[in-house]
Amino acid sequence: MRLAIVPSKQGEFSCLNKQRMDFKEDSSRRYRHAGDLTGEPPTREFSEITIPVPWGHLSGKWYGPQDVQPILGLHGWQDNAGTFDLLVPLLSPDVAFLSIDLPGHGLSSRLPDGCYYNVTDNLYVILIIMKQYKWSKVSIVGHSMSSIIGFVFAAIFPDKVNMVIGLDALKPHQRPPTNTIRTMETRMDEFLKEDERNQSKEEPPSYSYEELIERIFIGTFHSINKDLCKHMLARNIKKSEKYPEKYFFSRDRRLKFYNYMVGSQELCIEMAKRIECPYLFIKARQSSYFEDKKYYDDLLAILQSKPNFEYLEVAGSHHVHMNNPERISSHINDFLKRFGTVSKRSSSKL
Repeated sequence: MRLAIVPSKQGEFSCLNKQRMDFKEDSSRRYRHAGDLTGEPPTREFSEITIPVPWGHLSGKWYGPQDVQPILGLHGWQDNAGTFDLLVPLLSPDVAFLSIDLPGHGLSSRLPDGCYYNVTDNLYVILIIMKQYKWSKVSIVGHSMSSIIGFVFAAIFPDKVNMVIGLDALKPHQRPPTNTIRTMETRMDEFLKEDERNQSKEEPPSYSYEELIERIFIGTFHSINKDLCKHMLARNIKKSEKYPEKYFFSRDRRLKFYNYMVGSQELCIEMAKRIECPYLFIKARQSSYFEDKKYYDDLLAILQSKPNFEYLEVAGSHHVHMNNPERISSHINDFLKRFGTVSKRSSSKL
């Protein structure tokens, strides 16, 4: 059954079948869109949504038609749903797009105290979203960490995926064993410190808005143009209670020590062999491979042997989808026309 979600007079969302309502706008949990601080309107109209999960809620931005199944947009490490602010306006207007804040990011709930963030947790997040909306399959657009998540999800659940579009990170990265062991040791120690800081409920360091822009710019190694960093701040800051003119980052500080370990190159190769869905991968030329390129090339060769795999290289940084969305939007629109869930072809099944 196809059900429309429509704004009520109070600005909240009500479902035509209220007993089956799966999400609603919740302005009390929402900080402020970049437009609220800069005086600019949103890049494209969207509906703020929340999805209940066992540890709280997931937040997101729903663009386009709300009576069809959307493409699921997943952001990179320590980013948020604002990552697609500049790409989505260039997609076909009949494409529904749901950009989600992953746990601990943006406006979504953090994991409980004492819980460690693992990249594979996000496979479970996708399954929760699918179950909530009663989707049998999902279409994923993922950037960086979430491009890897899309790859792993499509390999583990090939019968649950319509298509994947990956941006700039193809696969789980391989590191020398000694580096991996040292990283695990350091990350665990630092994670414990951040977990204790969270439990103390002490307010994090605060900054002026301009200083926050600078910290995003430097923190991404200048990957995002400075004038666009505001799109990463809107869902990522709260006003300081100590200093009225300052703000602090609201994402979970434990995210800095995410566990990225997924498996060996041999496991990645077996994953690539299992992928069956249409798959578009876009690589930014000015971005790192994050591992020895031989691992990347070996796996890319397997994917390129598949009939519905497409590979594109474009000039740009790791955040090319923000700085230069026009360089990739036409390719994505073409791919969606051929393989995506667009317009009235499928129901959101709310």
